[in-house]
Parts: sequence; C-alpha cells; structure tokens
Amino acid sequence: MDKAASQALSRALSDEYHAEAFYEAVMARFGSIRPFANIVESERTHSAMLSDLMRIYGLDVPRNDQLNSAAVKVQVPATLAEACRMGVEAEIANRDLYQKELLPAVSSYADIAVVFERLSAASQNNHLPAFERCASRK
Repeated sequence: MDKAASQALSRALSDEYHAEAFYEAVMARFGSIRPFANIVESERTHSAMLSDLMRIYGLDVPRNDQLNSAAVKVQVPATLAEACRMGVEAEIANRDLYQKELLPAVSSYADIAVVFERLSAASQNNHLPAFERCASRK
C-alpha cells in the first residue's frame, strides 16, 4: 500500500473517531436523543469498516483516544440547536473530505474506494438530512 492511501485510511478513521466522540459528548450533555443516538452508532460502524481495511493492509489500528476527552467535551455548545447546526457542518465537512481528498488518494484501491464512497454517501444522504431536520426544529 502506498503512503497516500495509508494516510487516507488513517485520516478517515480519525475523522470517524472524532465524530463518534463529539456525538457522545453531546449526548452526555443533553441525553441520548435523536439524531445523535442513531448517528453515533453509524460512526462506530464506519470506524469498524475502516479498521477492518487497515488490518487487511497490515496497518496498525489506533484506539479512539478522543472518546471522553476534555478536548472534545469543550467543543459541545450550550444548546442542542447549536449542536445540531454543528452536526450539519460536520457532515458536510465529512462528505467533502471523502470526495475531495480521501477518494483521490485511494483510486488504485477499489476495495477502499467502495468503503469511502459508502461513508461519504452516509454523510450526504442520511446524517446531513437528519441534522438539518434537527437544526430546523430546535
């Protein structure tokens, strides 16, 4: 595996880990509410998919040291409405990260590209609309 693809996998996993940690921190503050409760489970699934790919390619899989970290907890806003808006921004950034940076780096690795496409689509088609609905009702 070339360096660019390896770095893309690591960056993708780090991004999914951060999303999981942030959404967990939001729930610690506001309770286990939708869409955070549903989406945090998706983030765990995404991390597992990426971890499996990393193992297939002989890469070390770091643990999620962002969970329960002070650095993530301080990012949680004062209101649920703002947390929902941050979710919108995060999912747009996640989608763009996959489309603009990570997918081009793995173009020679069809198995990784398929997973990256799925994760980008989940952000665009599932998570983003859920956070948009959340932001509009709060």
